[in-house]
Amino acid sequence: METEDSSDAKTESVRRRRRRAKETDDSHGNSPLELILIVAVALGLALGIQAFLVKPYRIPSESMVPTLVIGQRVLVNRIGNRFGDPNVGDVTVFHPPSGAENANECGAPHKEDQPCPMPTKTKADVNFIKRIVAGPGDTLSIVDGHVVRNGKRQKEPFIRPCSGGEECNFPTQIKIPPNHYFMMGDNRGASDDSRFWGPVPREWIIGNAFATYWPPKKIGVL
Repeated sequence: METEDSSDAKTESVRRRRRRAKETDDSHGNSPLELILIVAVALGLALGIQAFLVKPYRIPSESMVPTLVIGQRVLVNRIGNRFGDPNVGDVTVFHPPSGAENANECGAPHKEDQPCPMPTKTKADVNFIKRIVAGPGDTLSIVDGHVVRNGKRQKEPFIRPCSGGEECNFPTQIKIPPNHYFMMGDNRGASDDSRFWGPVPREWIIGNAFATYWPPKKIGVL
């Protein structure tokens, strides 16, 4: 026959097991409010990462062939240029000057055989992706689609050369203004770039593309 103390102990043990079971059940069943908060936090983190750290971009044209093809997707580092200067050779996403998206509008008078020396004063809302080929204080001219920077023809094994034509030759050099960067597509005969609408102010640069993640066969670093 059980004693009263033994019965009380069993009753308390049953109560504890029920409390633990209830706690376990609650931990597996999030309320609608909790689910909403989880989704909101996840979206906030994703948007924050895109706004301040890394953002994906889709390549819309053939101007960067053979390096990047239409439909290829890249990741862009949005924070790197806040702590250091952009580098010649970087594949960069930026806002072009206004007028670049629909027409090759230069911001300053120049000779026909000379690259555009200055952009228009306002930036466009669209994004372009090109390669930095010259920076502040550099002199630049274009011969047969190849960059001549500071008097030296650059080694550019990554480009698709020009087949000839006015867009391939701007032999009269310009000097890149302070805080500006000259952008060109790797597909030199099929790119609307700084040759026609001028170098880009640093503050219009969004970031440099550092990796490609789509299609799978193109996964890698740039």
